[in-house]
Amino acid sequence: MSSFIIRDVRIFTGEETIPEGFIYIEDGKIKIVGPLSNIPSASVKTYSKPGHTLLPGLIDCHIHADKANPVALLQSLRFGVTTVCEMHNELVHIKKLKKQTLEPDTASYKTAGQSATIENGWPIPVITAHDKSEETAAEIAAWPKLTNRENVIAYLEWNQKEMEPDYIKLMHESGTSMGFKLDYPSVELQKIIVEESNRRGYLTVAHALCVKDTLEVLEAGVNGLTHTICDQPPTQELVDAYKKNNAWLNPTLAAIGSLTTEGQDLQHRFAHDKRVEGLIGEKEIGNLCNCLAMAAKTGKAEYAYESVKMLKKAGVDIVIGSDSAGPAVGTAFGLSVHQELYLFVHKAGFTPEEALRAATSVTAKRFKFSDRGRLAEGLNADLLLVEGNPLEDIDATLNIRGVWREGQLCSTHAAKMEG
Repeated sequence: MSSFIIRDVRIFTGEETIPEGFIYIEDGKIKIVGPLSNIPSASVKTYSKPGHTLLPGLIDCHIHADKANPVALLQSLRFGVTTVCEMHNELVHIKKLKKQTLEPDTASYKTAGQSATIENGWPIPVITAHDKSEETAAEIAAWPKLTNRENVIAYLEWNQKEMEPDYIKLMHESGTSMGFKLDYPSVELQKIIVEESNRRGYLTVAHALCVKDTLEVLEAGVNGLTHTICDQPPTQELVDAYKKNNAWLNPTLAAIGSLTTEGQDLQHRFAHDKRVEGLIGEKEIGNLCNCLAMAAKTGKAEYAYESVKMLKKAGVDIVIGSDSAGPAVGTAFGLSVHQELYLFVHKAGFTPEEALRAATSVTAKRFKFSDRGRLAEGLNADLLLVEGNPLEDIDATLNIRGVWREGQLCSTHAAKMEG
């Protein structure tokens, strides 16, 4: 692997800022990072980039690479997302995605494996409503249909052996935020899933979109939520439940904007930003410009924004994940992370620095990724170089000039680095 230095840049380490600094990369790891006054003499390739900011590679802690969609890992990296965390997929697709990460120009891949599902529970009704294919029906037929401790244990042991998951995903969706009723697990079953997952050393994360569902799954003991609420204003009871668990929140504000249709104008703005040309395909642009609209009459994005403000004020960790998925219109792999950063700053009361922490070091801490999320000696050389200062203007995160995963420069941005 090559060694190189990037110098004369502002450095945000994921925790603090070095106004004028350098980073020395060797064999895919960070060897030294610090102020320019401490730069060593070394006969390696050196990039001097005054007026630029170097950040840790962004972490998208919530995607769905449906049917091993190869665009997920490729497009994410182009947008500076060096790690993606999948929240549900089938074994055959997970194997393909893990193999794809061995290729150049792909993001690193973390997964929940197959999520903990029940008969006719989320997301089965939503998928089967728009996908009538025999292939999808066969996949869903093989999903776990959990009912008791015995089959929870069998599911976890199978998931652990076959998929080697990084965390376990629970589903707790009654349909309330979308105005319909779904079968969903009892709190008692969710407690069993959490208990048996913890016994095997796994963190647990959970889908929920309304206040009642969120309170129930927090009662079950999960470590984090993969959506915030949009059915009603947040309550103090909600804050207390998060605090009791020391749970974190990935609010997926952009995805909720697609659910309620209130995010469509912003989706169009990001889809047609001149800076994304060449980084995203026409099909993906079309998907981003449409809305899921499932909560258009029953949910409000403002409730989601208020919940994040309220939880942040109470000291709850908030992390960034886009919920990008091939069939889920209103999102785009990689690009939706930048939209999420924008919403954190302009709708949820974050400073740009706080938002960037939420996409880097805070996510790494809460998911226990000890080798990424910060720019520090010995960690993976996952880097994002942008022109300008996103610590003052979060919009600058799209001024992408270079992206590295484990010290390897993404070929899409190679010409910009040499220019």
